[in-house]
Amino acid sequence: MPVPKSDYLSDSWRDGLFTNKVVFCTGGAGTICSAQVRALVHLGADACIVGRNVEKTEAAAKDIATARPGSKVIGIGAVDVRKPDDLQKAADRCAKELGAIDFVIAGAAGNFLASINQLSVNAFKSVIDIDVLGSFNTLKATLPYLIESGKKHAVDSKSPKPSPLGPGGRIIFVSATIHYRTMPFQSHVAVAKAGIDALSHSVAIEFGPLGVTSNVIAPGPIGQTEGLERLLPSDTFESYMKSQPLGRLGTVRDIADATVYLFSDTGSYVTGQVLVVDGASWRMSAGSTTGGNLSYPDLLLSGQPVPNVKTGRRSKI
Repeated sequence: MPVPKSDYLSDSWRDGLFTNKVVFCTGGAGTICSAQVRALVHLGADACIVGRNVEKTEAAAKDIATARPGSKVIGIGAVDVRKPDDLQKAADRCAKELGAIDFVIAGAAGNFLASINQLSVNAFKSVIDIDVLGSFNTLKATLPYLIESGKKHAVDSKSPKPSPLGPGGRIIFVSATIHYRTMPFQSHVAVAKAGIDALSHSVAIEFGPLGVTSNVIAPGPIGQTEGLERLLPSDTFESYMKSQPLGRLGTVRDIADATVYLFSDTGSYVTGQVLVVDGASWRMSAGSTTGGNLSYPDLLLSGQPVPNVKTGRRSKI
């Protein structure tokens, strides 16, 4: 059954906004990224999502396609973002079958809780490779298509009106807010996300003259996601909610709406920016992982490892 529109998209956007546009998304089977792509498909885009798990990725693509009758959504599994050849083949297939790549969402990510003492070199490297190298590989594989789209849909600099062909040539990197004030047991993720932010800013400067915009969306605590379940122990949930400025968690719809804003004409002059969608959560005292069994600094001083660490799984934060 199709997911109700209200779950992933507000009523602010015009139907058909992204007709004849194509989005390429890594991590597209994840909770947040699938909502981003679903919103774009609902508004007229076709899509290609990639991931490592073949069955999960293909099933997610079929599910996303229910957002709009007649949509084309390709799910390409067995793609490891750490391998450039995997991504290049996926990007080329996307452009060949759907005709172009106008929008890119670099959303594949890895996360788990661990102190620096507990982190192995391989565990640290795994997160850096998935997040930073994976984002770079996604960029490199899709850049020729983004440049082509950026030129095709360019806004006239002398008379800056929206292109009659609509927007194109845009990339969003999905990051986080962890590195703004730091957080215990998340050093590996903080370093990775800082790298993603820096990469996006460089893309904006180097490829802006070619019509490509590059921005970051930094989600805060988003409800019903695997990332939040890892970072927020159940015994701290009530006290954590009381600490939130808006008194609630974010939703995948909040992130999807931000994505539509940046990819539509409303974001035509927005590039090199970080759009934080977190209800001002990061401005409160850091430490969503510091309650209950993960009390800071008690756990660190005890010398005990973070319990139930999962290092071999990939998720969309």
